Amino acid sequence: MKKPLICLVMAISAMSSQAQSQCLRLNQLGYFPNQEKIIVLDNVQPKGSVTLCDEKGKKVKSFKVKASIQSPWSNKTRHLLNLTSFTKPGDYRLQYNGESMPLHIGDNLLHGISIASLKAFYMMRSGVPIEEKYAGRYARPLGHPDTEVYIHPSAASAGRDAGTVISSPFGWYDAGDYNKYITNSAFTIGLLLSVYEQIPEYFSKLNTDIPESGNLTPDLLDEMMFNLKWMLTMQDPGDGGVYHKLTTPSFEGFVMPRDCHQKRYVVAKSVTATYDFAAVMAQAARLFKDNPDYPNFTDQATEAAIKAYDWALAHPDAFYSQRMINSKFEPMVHTGEYGDFFSDDERFWAATELYLLTGNPQYKIDASKFLPSSMQTPVWGQVAALGSLAWLDTRDNYMYEPIIRHLKEYSDSLIAKTTSSCFFAPFGNEKSDFGWGALAEHCCAPAILLLYADKHIKKGAYACHALENANYLLGRNPLGYCYVTGWGVKSPKHPHQRLSSADGIDDPMPGLLVGGPNPGQQDKNDMKDQYQSNLPDESYLDVEGSYASNEIAINWNACLAGLLCWLDEIF
Repeated sequence: MKKPLICLVMAISAMSSQAQSQCLRLNQLGYFPNQEKIIVLDNVQPKGSVTLCDEKGKKVKSFKVKASIQSPWSNKTRHLLNLTSFTKPGDYRLQYNGESMPLHIGDNLLHGISIASLKAFYMMRSGVPIEEKYAGRYARPLGHPDTEVYIHPSAASAGRDAGTVISSPFGWYDAGDYNKYITNSAFTIGLLLSVYEQIPEYFSKLNTDIPESGNLTPDLLDEMMFNLKWMLTMQDPGDGGVYHKLTTPSFEGFVMPRDCHQKRYVVAKSVTATYDFAAVMAQAARLFKDNPDYPNFTDQATEAAIKAYDWALAHPDAFYSQRMINSKFEPMVHTGEYGDFFSDDERFWAATELYLLTGNPQYKIDASKFLPSSMQTPVWGQVAALGSLAWLDTRDNYMYEPIIRHLKEYSDSLIAKTTSSCFFAPFGNEKSDFGWGALAEHCCAPAILLLYADKHIKKGAYACHALENANYLLGRNPLGYCYVTGWGVKSPKHPHQRLSSADGIDDPMPGLLVGGPNPGQQDKNDMKDQYQSNLPDESYLDVEGSYASNEIAINWNACLAGLLCWLDEIF
């Protein structure tokens, strides 16, 4: 039995109408009764205590500051209060110096937001109508059918001349734009399928209320299949190479999909996209084996993965360079590049997954040549960790022993930062933690590795620290944002996303993680709005134009969903 759906209307919490505190920082969704409950006082010199009141305003308990920690890059001092000893479930209010914030203590805190983070992928589907039955007021008609897509001159090959029309439907819109990119899609699916393999029972019961929810396949796998079907169309049937992306020559304006009219092209094959494709097709072929809803997929994906791997081996220098493409071909392309001029990590991941799928020892030999010397955070341009994590369940001594050691070293270095942290989390303690997509790539993704460590190294030793990163993400941070749209007291209202901008609805689509504070401020010259701070952890703007701090992306939501779903399963 799948868990009943928690309706998305719950995302807009009733407490969001309450006044927002300028100094109280906490997880706005709440705290589990028997887990640590750290609250932070910010922007104040603490005097007296913080009062916990019940729903009727009656005082329940008072708490005093237990520690004060100065920011490593500013003169700001944060003051930590420990409410862990208070375990009674209920809805409360924290009060301090005339300000207050709601505080919920209870179980199942992350279930609704976990569903929303996955449901966001349905809302980002391309080439199909988004139905009111599943999307409510965010329903929209079909856009970008992609049944007439052109071969860009950079992608021409024998049998597919420039200008040839192919069909390449389905898939997800990648980010704030309407294009589809193989490298980012592969990472997104690869990460979520990796988490799925760790907690399959959880996902077998999870109902995200999508059109496929009534079949025999877990909804997560159904959603991944929607994008996998598109990815299969991106492989040249003649030679096995994979096109880097499907795109318009330039970004569309902030209009709905049905109002977009530029031609769409598949652009240049690349070695990184092709290895990523091979990896995720092999991974999916293994996980969909004997699946009655998709009976032919495993054979198709296996063949596609092998052909792709062989093409990539034969074209090691086929890196995607938009500058070079634009110097040679027209139309020029000015959309997301996803440039990556190093493919050893993609080859390691692909060889690993093909070995796990086929058992062919040559793939293991290939993988062993590129075994990383450390555990690296999984991001779209550095996918070695996805290969490393895949070996953990094999107990293959040659690969397992160094990988488990690397995971322990990585995880121990992360959790060592918690006790001296201004916001009591492994994330947010170094300037380098902040940048483009930081909340996903430096907060959520490392926390997922902590959950791997909790399962494979020592149960109970690491998951609580992963939860602290979630606490930061969901409100216990310098700006007091719950950085997921539609959740908490204060969340982003104006993400850099064309769908949420052009749909005429005041509230953005719920369940989307924004990139977050980015001191690089690459967009500051393109906006009339100005950042209010240059501090690394406060360099954020909740405005539509801020693509550097307020965009959304499928890979970032994969990090969010992977973390929240796994925490939901544990706690």
